[in-house]
Amino acid sequence: MLNVLIKNAEVYYENALQKADMLIENGTVVSVGKGIAVSSDVPVVDAENLMILPGFADVHVHLREPGFFYKESIATGTQAAAKGGFTLVCSMPNLNPVPDCVENMAVQQDIIDRDAVINVLPYASITKGEKGAELVDFEALADKCFAFSDDGKGVQKDEMMKEAMLRAKALGKPVVAHCEDESLLYGGYIHDGEYARLHGHRGICSESEWGQVARDVELVKETGVQYHVCHISTKETVDIVRKAKAAGLKVSCETAPHYLALCDMELKEHGRFKMNPPIRSAQDRDALIKGVQDGTIEVIATDHAPHSAEEKLKGLEKSNMGVVGIETSFAAMNTYMVKRGYITMEKLAEVMSINPRKLFGLPYGIKVGEKADFVLVDPDKEWVVNPEEFLSKGRFTPFEGVTLYGDVLMTVYNGQTVYNKLG
Repeated sequence: MLNVLIKNAEVYYENALQKADMLIENGTVVSVGKGIAVSSDVPVVDAENLMILPGFADVHVHLREPGFFYKESIATGTQAAAKGGFTLVCSMPNLNPVPDCVENMAVQQDIIDRDAVINVLPYASITKGEKGAELVDFEALADKCFAFSDDGKGVQKDEMMKEAMLRAKALGKPVVAHCEDESLLYGGYIHDGEYARLHGHRGICSESEWGQVARDVELVKETGVQYHVCHISTKETVDIVRKAKAAGLKVSCETAPHYLALCDMELKEHGRFKMNPPIRSAQDRDALIKGVQDGTIEVIATDHAPHSAEEKLKGLEKSNMGVVGIETSFAAMNTYMVKRGYITMEKLAEVMSINPRKLFGLPYGIKVGEKADFVLVDPDKEWVVNPEEFLSKGRFTPFEGVTLYGDVLMTVYNGQTVYNKLG
């Protein structure tokens, strides 16, 4: 267990950044304040110009195990997460076997218990095999999963989604939705915008996302379920969620760093720019930024989705959907959102650490008397993204070669150091 006095840091404590020292003894936060004194045998770290933030939480990652070990494993995925400052990740269910029954959930949980270096909470699927034809046994799975999601696919049938919501609501579990109307895809694979038209690509229309969000919000009105929308990318979705919140519905959403940083005119003819939903227009990006600013978008998640080189080196049309992001998320958001003045560092801590936990009823924040769970960062450290240095097996990110600001120096989970760059 960790024993250390970290001095002179900017600590996110009691909902604000404040200059303070933080003392950890036997893995527990003992004191946060100014001028803390310790005996000579306690290690001291001078954190002048550094920040201590609550450990980040990502409610949307693909750890790929069981079933796709060649893409990622729970070991490599959680090590990468720790390097990115995350102490909690929620593992999506597009696995083999799909966690659609107690036995299949146990396969994944056994690997988590054995190999994870941080907290991993698994999703259960909404439908058996994520095939959209038959609902899972919600009652049997409820106490074994974080929430229910068919991420990777939208639930196409209205009545099936309504029934899923009713059953989840009865059990007090959230429904987390990948919203995608497959009838509107027409073989598209990037945003149906200017870049697609200029370069002869088939586009994915925005309505394929927001249309299903609008449907689900109507179902939330009927069912009262807690409902969270995955990786939103369109201005229309932001507006729908904003209105749903104003109406008092239990609706929340997330977006990902690449949607806040980039627009479709910055795409390149490479698979590392291909994900689902796609990077959309500058107008969509601006609406997403506004959504983060005004609290409509309460969570930034990565949708960390590793694939092999063979799957991603086929250009925009033929590469698999999905990019990695868990090792670049903090730096990307610090660079594109904080450094550009869109949000404060306190706001970034909220959307990357506090809100993801708070929304789903999990403990949050740095608290005296509890096990240490934090990340020590240098907000001004400049570095160039080199995927060969990733701990993840995934190497494909739209931020490859980009200069970012903000480096994770240490990650502490449950009172133990799980990543340390300080030596």
